[in-house]
Amino acid sequence: MPQRSPLDLPEGDPFGPHNLPYGVFTTPHAPHLRRIGVRYGSHVLDAGAAAAATASPHAELLGAASLNPLMAAGRPVWQAVRAELLDWLTNPAHRPTIEPLMHPLTTLALHLPIEVADYADFYASEHHAANVGRMFRPDGDALTPNWKHMPIGYHGRAGTVLVSGTPIVRPQGQHLPSAPPAASPATPSTPHASSPTPVFGPSLRLDFEAEVAFVVGAPSPLNTPVPLSGFQDHVFGLCLLNDWSARDIQSWEYRPLGPFLGKSFATSLAAWITPLDALAPARTAPPARDLPLLPYLDDSAAEPGGLDLRIEVAVNGHTISRPPFSTMYWTAAQQLAHMTVNGASLRTGDVFASGTVSGPRPTERGCLLELTWAGRDPVRLPDGSRTFLEDGDEVTLTAWAPGPHGARIGLGEVTGHVVPATP
Repeated sequence: MPQRSPLDLPEGDPFGPHNLPYGVFTTPHAPHLRRIGVRYGSHVLDAGAAAAATASPHAELLGAASLNPLMAAGRPVWQAVRAELLDWLTNPAHRPTIEPLMHPLTTLALHLPIEVADYADFYASEHHAANVGRMFRPDGDALTPNWKHMPIGYHGRAGTVLVSGTPIVRPQGQHLPSAPPAASPATPSTPHASSPTPVFGPSLRLDFEAEVAFVVGAPSPLNTPVPLSGFQDHVFGLCLLNDWSARDIQSWEYRPLGPFLGKSFATSLAAWITPLDALAPARTAPPARDLPLLPYLDDSAAEPGGLDLRIEVAVNGHTISRPPFSTMYWTAAQQLAHMTVNGASLRTGDVFASGTVSGPRPTERGCLLELTWAGRDPVRLPDGSRTFLEDGDEVTLTAWAPGPHGARIGLGEVTGHVVPATP
């Protein structure tokens, strides 16, 4: 039987011609030569080599060692390159040229596809924010007074954004001693607030957060806010992100200035960036807003800004949650508008994340803090129960979105393996 061409995909492949996500790879024969690739089924097209072989006007952009030059070129170029890629991969006339440039995915090393400029993280899920509020402010309002007036966010550490598959070293830092077991099952397990003297050591409450990251392509000048309508002109694409969190370090340090060392030790980013244009069929209306919004955030007359992304979280291969991104209260366009409304500029390679994605059901919560209700209700796994992550645990995020004609658009997975703290 003749070998099947890598250009002939099985029907319904989530990485088919309707998707075409970008990444950066090296081969075993040239481990120091980073190249832009486009995932197609279980293979990767060497996009730079294809551009050179076809005399593409975009050969220089696709021949770069990261996606940043392509992303900086702007949306008309993104669309032109996407049209070229689709032609190369689906037009039979290109087969003799393109087939030799397809590499089996399993033979490649994948790298961080972008040079990260700045990193910001938001708090856009009402369900997540309300759950956290109920845990830690049981006698007060679940949401803070400002939450439904603006997307809440903070700036993270760009230098510790890591490609999927990078081991996650358990962080060390200051935290309060662990509390004794709760006397009441209604009380979450929390650090021992009655002993305000911290200890130093490895985090005992390591957590994941299932998020979606948006990657800025075209920059913006200083003192020039980006309106809601400018979102698609500036954002190149999106991918999955795991915002690793040391809850005990975080809870001790976050007052009064917010997250710092409890977050900055590692953030895992998928190796594949899905272009926004691929996700047009997944656009959906965001949840109804309870309060009127200020004009720069009012999207009531705009095209739907939500996205129907179906996320799945697995620990050691066992699915523990399915958070729905369509429930996010604040859209990525609103986050971008808010992030720049004070005049802050955008740079190519900026990454801003959605915040933990959680839905209304207990099985849709996007972190262990929620799934275990701060450690009160352990999650059952085949190899035992968990309140927070143990050394040796592996967390994997996967997702898909509805595509054209009933197809699925797959997002590149994010995985991370927890290893012990550095002695």
